[in-house]
Formats: sequence, C-alpha cells, structure tokens
Amino acid sequence: MADTLNLELDRRASTTLSEQIRLGIVSAIESGVLSPGAKLPSWRDLAAQLGVARGTVMAAYERLADEQWIVSRRPSGTRVADHAARRPARPGPLDEAPPSSLYREVLSGPAVFQMGIPATDCFPTTLFARLRAHAARAEAEAPAVYPDPRGEPELRREIAAHLAVARGMACTPSQVFMTSGFSGALGLVLSVLHAEGRSAWMENPGFFLTRHALDLARLNHVPIPVDHDGIDVSYGIEHASDAALALVTPGQQAPLGATLALARRIQLLEWAQRSGAWVIEDDYLGELQLGRRAAPALASLDTAGRVIHIGSFSKTVSPALRLGFVVVPCELVQRFADTVMCLAPAPGPAVQHAIAEFMREGHYMRHLRRMKRVYTARSEALRAALLARGYTAEAGGLAVLLRLPDGVSDITIAQQARAEGLAPAPLSTWFSPSGPTESGLLLGVATASEEWIEVACDRLHRLITQSS
Repeated sequence: MADTLNLELDRRASTTLSEQIRLGIVSAIESGVLSPGAKLPSWRDLAAQLGVARGTVMAAYERLADEQWIVSRRPSGTRVADHAARRPARPGPLDEAPPSSLYREVLSGPAVFQMGIPATDCFPTTLFARLRAHAARAEAEAPAVYPDPRGEPELRREIAAHLAVARGMACTPSQVFMTSGFSGALGLVLSVLHAEGRSAWMENPGFFLTRHALDLARLNHVPIPVDHDGIDVSYGIEHASDAALALVTPGQQAPLGATLALARRIQLLEWAQRSGAWVIEDDYLGELQLGRRAAPALASLDTAGRVIHIGSFSKTVSPALRLGFVVVPCELVQRFADTVMCLAPAPGPAVQHAIAEFMREGHYMRHLRRMKRVYTARSEALRAALLARGYTAEAGGLAVLLRLPDGVSDITIAQQARAEGLAPAPLSTWFSPSGPTESGLLLGVATASEEWIEVACDRLHRLITQSS
C-alpha cells in the first residue's frame, strides 16, 4: 500500500515524518489513487512497512480524520471519506492514450462480428466458475513455494493426452510449456531461437500482430502468398530458401480459413529439414474446423523435429485466461526449460488447475463439439443473410469474408461500424504493407448470435450503401 500511495519518507527533511505521511495520503486522495471508500492499511501495518513508530502513523491518521479526509469504521477499518475532495489528476504516463492502433484492435469490444473471441452465451459458466473457485482456494491453502515455471504437471499431462487424440500428435508432458496466451508463446519461441537479423516466412494475408512481433524480434518477415491450399511453399523456397523459420497456420489459415494441403505440408517439412529451418505452427482454430473432422496438426507429420507447435485456450474457452502452450521438439526441451526458468515462467497455478480439471472430466471435448455445431449454424445463417443482400460472402474458419464493392474502403466501413455496435475486421490490414492488398470485411461468427444477424447485416448494408 505504501508503494501505491507513493509514500517516500525523507528523514533529513524539516517536515516531520507524521506530516509527510499525512501529505502523501492527501495527495493520493486528491489525485484519485485512493477513491472514496478505499480502505487504508492499519496504522500498525503501515508503521511496520514504512519503518516508523506506530505513534507517528497514528498522529497522521488522527489529523486526517480531524480534517475529514478519512473515517474509522469498526470493524471495517479506516477508509477514505465518501465526500473526500478530489481534483482532476494531471495526465501522467499511465493516463496517456495507447501508443499504437494495435491496442485498439485488441482491447475493443465485445461487439457483434468481433473476431478472436469465443461465444460466451454457450459456455458452461457455472461449471467453470466452480472449478476456478476450487482451484483458487487450493492455491491459497497450498504451501508458499515457487510453482514449476514450465507449467503445472497435471495440465501438461492433460494437454499431451488431448493432442494425441484430437490433433494426432505424439508428445510427452516434458515437451509442453505453458505460456501467457499465444503472444507469450510466440515471444518465448522467438527468444529461444535467436534468429535476429534473419528472414522469416509470413503468410500474406496473415495476422498483423504476428507480423509486428517478427519485426520487434528483429526478423525480416517475407510475405508468402496464400491460396485455397494454404501457404505457397514453392514461392517461399524460391524467394527465401535461407529463411530461419516459417510461421504458418496450417489447420485454418488466418484469416482466409484454408487448410494447408498435404502435399504442401510435406514440402514444407522437407524444406525445413533440408535447410535447418524451424516451422512455427500456430494452431489457429485447428480444433474448430467447421463441417468436418479437424485435420491433424502439422507437427503430427514431423519426423525430423523441426516443428514448434503453439496452441491456446483463447478461442475455445476465453482470451481472459491468457493461457497458451508450446510443444517443442525433444532437442529444444532443455533450452526452453532454461528460458522459462529465467525469463518467461508459466501463468499462475490456479487457472492451470481449473483448465486441467475441465479437461480431465471431459468438459473440454464436449464444449468443443457443441461449439462446432453452434458456429456452423451461425456461419450458415450469416452467409445466407449477406447473399440475400447481394454480397459475395465466403466462409473461412470462424469468420465470413464479405467482399466490398470497388472503391469502398474496408477500413472506413470498419471504423463507422463501431458506432453501430459492430466490429468487423478490415481485410486489408492483414496484408503486408509492402505489397498490394484486398478490400473486404471479416465478420466473426462466434460473436454473431442468430437473433442479431439480420439486424447487424442491415446496419452493415446501410453503411456500405452510403459509402458506395
């Protein structure tokens, strides 16, 4: 609490320590750091934390009470008065707008058509809340020891077993490392590979945050075209055969939804083995392929140990969990273990234990089966609504791609749609800025419940017509 209040005492100052404490608390109240009703530490606890006599803090509290800044309410303790004065705080570093548009894409919503977020109206909320509460209690009652930085053994075992059944992958729990979502997994992989200054294949179109991550890691991303068979491996070999790695979404290409063809999978793995490159498999929606059984993971075909598989629970359970995982080849296990120990330990144990129990009891697989049925129905309903309004609409993954008329900016429509409670993603932003782009809107089906589809399509149609 002293750090939150920014109580920095100067024992050489002419101002008494008691007055310094009083002024620090007043400043915190005026600036909004302490809001009305906020609980203050007891004078005993604050004295111990600041290393001063108890009477020093007691004198400061008594004067604050006399000035009606704080009130003492037994047994609830000392709190900021409800009517405590507060002046507008001067904008500081934490009040500034996010540094880039990337934050707006991630932090906006929820809204109809928003991508990257699972349906919340079909999730077994009560069940999962019970599992999380039980896991949180168990964590609080457990001995205070450092958790395994690789992740909780129970969850790593469940993931290895699940991947064997659902994704055709043979791996051991020792190859599984828990991370803070997909971004944490990608950051961990790039940190271990040390490929700075080298080239990396990047699908075009492809996820713009992934492209930016490669730039931040000082890799030269090479845009590789995508068609109905997935990434064009021959193009990549012709233009960047010496690349250090290829980052692909073979299960369902992001954002167009194509599954990487078997011939290209084999070609990609042969290139990686021949050139010593690494293939990072982003298993984007790999488990949620609609209308058919999920294709096996690319890693299931890897006999040379060149594929690093990344998965997460963001699209299947919730992005709020910030829980992902990496499955690494055996030769990289020790390097990953050292890196997570020193730089990127797994998230807290409670959420991991909750997911492990969710999987162990069979709830996760049942949830996936149900979501596939729900998403398939929503995708078909959305596509039918768009076709009825005269648009070309293509289903791909958990999105429907709406092609826009010539001259209509997808970025402009997406911005205008925000005011209508809609969150379509402009297709053009998924293309490499160094080349040509295509205009279209990616409409997420998970956040488009069927009762809203007609209304949402009418609003979108009106915006497009006005811009034509």
